[in-house]
Amino acid sequence: MANTRLCVLGAGSWGTALANLLASNGNQVTLWSHDKKQVETLKKTHKNEQYLGDFPLSEKLLFSDNLASAVSRVDGIIVATPSHALREILKKLQNKVSKEVIFTLACKGFEEKTGLLLHSVFEQEFCKNQLTVLSGPTFAREVIQGLPTAVTIATNDPEAGKKVITWFHNHSFRPYLGHDITGVEFGGAVKNIMAIAAGISDGLKLGANSRAALISRGLHEMINLGVSLGADKATLMGLSGMGDLVLTCTDNLSRNRQLGLLLAEGKALEDAKLIIGQEVEGVRAARVAYKLAVKQQVEVPIINQVYQVLFNKLSPKKAVMDLMNREIKEE
Repeated sequence: MANTRLCVLGAGSWGTALANLLASNGNQVTLWSHDKKQVETLKKTHKNEQYLGDFPLSEKLLFSDNLASAVSRVDGIIVATPSHALREILKKLQNKVSKEVIFTLACKGFEEKTGLLLHSVFEQEFCKNQLTVLSGPTFAREVIQGLPTAVTIATNDPEAGKKVITWFHNHSFRPYLGHDITGVEFGGAVKNIMAIAAGISDGLKLGANSRAALISRGLHEMINLGVSLGADKATLMGLSGMGDLVLTCTDNLSRNRQLGLLLAEGKALEDAKLIIGQEVEGVRAARVAYKLAVKQQVEVPIINQVYQVLFNKLSPKKAVMDLMNREIKEE
């Protein structure tokens, strides 16, 4: 749907990659950042060297640090800010956009304070607007390079979903329409916790057997906890569940996996986060998922051990020993 007016909020690696994709598809796209200096650099260089190196961005892509101007008269808004900033940005958007604007949440995680998935945060702030949620196995660098990628766009409004799909779809980026918003968001949030565990496992050089066991048992935990919260098991076996889990657990482009590797080296959590230099969503997600599992009375040993490593100073080696020494049970 060429000439659709869109705004992407958040000029990190993911927001920039999505904005570039949308602009390359012929849409009129503005990439918004709260950082005026970043916007000036983007306008001058047409590159986001801080996050995506020397890759040239579409000449059609516009940049702005003025939120009201960026979202003026748009057809759609794609939110790619960190999850913890979602409510704040939604509050700022109130009275700036019409009820006809379709929102797409492209951020992953929970709201830490409330434990809500992000669509619930949106519904509290923008209940009159149509909502879609984009998630799946995606690294920004591969999307911006045009490498083949498949995602899920979930919504309760199929017509809105089909319209959003036309914004994104091209020869290298294939969205599938989904209807299980809870499952899509839950998978995108919890897989980050498992990636921290996978990074710890590989950082301790525990081998491929260990990684495979961790991913498969991690999926088991995702399904059990997700279903208890209303997710569909089939969704968690799909792109936004198992697909995203495999990707983020096995490739070093994953910031959550990088965190696990650094923790296995003996780095403190805050030092590891500084080294990575970008938001690591799995840290906040671990705190929320741990509390949700307690509330739902669902057994999640991997999530529990990641929580203990992150927040209670359990050593990564001891966390692995505790997992291996658990009581023998049926699969």
